[in-house]
Amino acid sequence: QVQLVESGGGLVQAGGSLRLSCAASGRTFSTYAMGWFRQAPGKEREFVSRISWSGSSTDYADSVKGRFVISRDNTKNTVYLQMNSLKPEDTAVYYCAAALNTRLLTTAGAHSWGQGTQVTVSS
Repeated sequence: QVQLVESGGGLVQAGGSLRLSCAASGRTFSTYAMGWFRQAPGKEREFVSRISWSGSSTDYADSVKGRFVISRDNTKNTVYLQMNSLKPEDTAVYYCAAALNTRLLTTAGAHSWGQGTQVTVSS
């Protein structure tokens, strides 16, 4: 298993940018697929983005495609989510997650979760 800690959330105006970071502990970080999910008040946790263990494969929810970019640096045991052109509807708690492969990077399939970081986008 792996321990995950998110950071980088905050308050930003619509159209602005934030970069979230997820720091992982453990020597096996590079073997895990990683992803980001978010949950707004009264809503279910939803998929945002994921990246394979090697970084060669990425995908995004339609709602963020073209605006968000996921990346990872295995030498630093860290995964990032660069968020650009932020909208008020992006407001949510963002969670980092890990799984054995990208197929398991779902709310039910991920085996490790961070505590979340709040992102608030004002209009």
